[in-house]
Amino acid sequence: MTLPPDFTLLQVVPELETGGAEQTTIDVAQAVVRAGGKALVATRGGRMAARLESDGARMAQMPVQSKNPLVMLGNAARLVDLIRREKVSVVHARSRAPAFSALWAAQATHTAFVATYHGVYHAKTRLKRWYNAVMTRGDLVIANSNFTRDHILAEHRIDAEKVVSIPRGVDLSRFSPSWVTPDRLDALRSAWNIAPNDGRTRILLAARLTRIKGHLTVIEAAARLAAAGRRDFVIYFAGDDQGRTGYREELESAIAERDLTGVVRLVGHCDDMPAAYLLCDIAILPSTIPESFGRTAVEPQAMGKPVLASDLGGMTETILPGETGWLVRPGDPDAWAQCLAHALDLSPGKRQAMGQAAANRATRLYSVDAMCAAYLSAYARVLEARS
Repeated sequence: MTLPPDFTLLQVVPELETGGAEQTTIDVAQAVVRAGGKALVATRGGRMAARLESDGARMAQMPVQSKNPLVMLGNAARLVDLIRREKVSVVHARSRAPAFSALWAAQATHTAFVATYHGVYHAKTRLKRWYNAVMTRGDLVIANSNFTRDHILAEHRIDAEKVVSIPRGVDLSRFSPSWVTPDRLDALRSAWNIAPNDGRTRILLAARLTRIKGHLTVIEAAARLAAAGRRDFVIYFAGDDQGRTGYREELESAIAERDLTGVVRLVGHCDDMPAAYLLCDIAILPSTIPESFGRTAVEPQAMGKPVLASDLGGMTETILPGETGWLVRPGDPDAWAQCLAHALDLSPGKRQAMGQAAANRATRLYSVDAMCAAYLSAYARVLEARS
């Protein structure tokens, strides 16, 4: 992608600790630098800042995470100075509170303004709807899925031409089977206490331990499979409870009460998700509420694994039923038991073919390169429209 001469992008994000929006900020900044432009990020900072600057971008540290009106006004003044000093071409906001300061600064300097709607922001009051609508007041709104785009159009009644969908990208250099070494798999087998002679089909639910991720639905589905005499599978819940000890204890009690100890296992946080996906045979995402994109539905597909996910939200776009995985009625243990049984009964060859189809599609549609190319095209489109 060729950027206009002397192109400078300023992204505004609350902090750079962890998360999809933060990772996308770094990915896009790197793409701008590679394309010959200059990339700035206004942020409070965080553990990912070193990665940002190692890629050639620069951080402008300021308290943009604050919702204090006086601090937001101060941030707007700081951004105006930064925009003028660095001759910024496009201001890109990635969160609502910083978007106010960024929009005011962009308007004051007559600079193009873009915002990314990273999730579905619900509003029960007119005030909250007004607050959310700051993301729609610039030149272009970027949605992270068609599901999110539909929500924006229904919620804010803006021109459809003003909203584009750019799915979140997956780092295919990290989520690639060829990059996972045998010692990484051995380390995970040891951490999860997988016996060498355990030939059961491994099913992975990678999500933090919170009720909306549907762990209890899976436990009930596993109980139905076990009641039917099936013991040819093991399900791993890989995720941190993030202080939700009560929910974790509820899951442990449900597993014990249904005699599923050793069949459904809580293995805690996992630092090596590519190895986890490669070690397992099937990935599942039984979320009970819609997710705007569902990155953990795409990552296992990139690793060549079929996915079972709730028929909700952005996951209906990233999974092709019967080709790369299955979509299942959310919160329905019977439906999940039936679909899990179908997946378990597939021959290894058929399952591998589905996984390969999933990997091919993820590579084509959800790579970081494809995402960044779409972002750069969006910036060029905005500047062309202004000219």
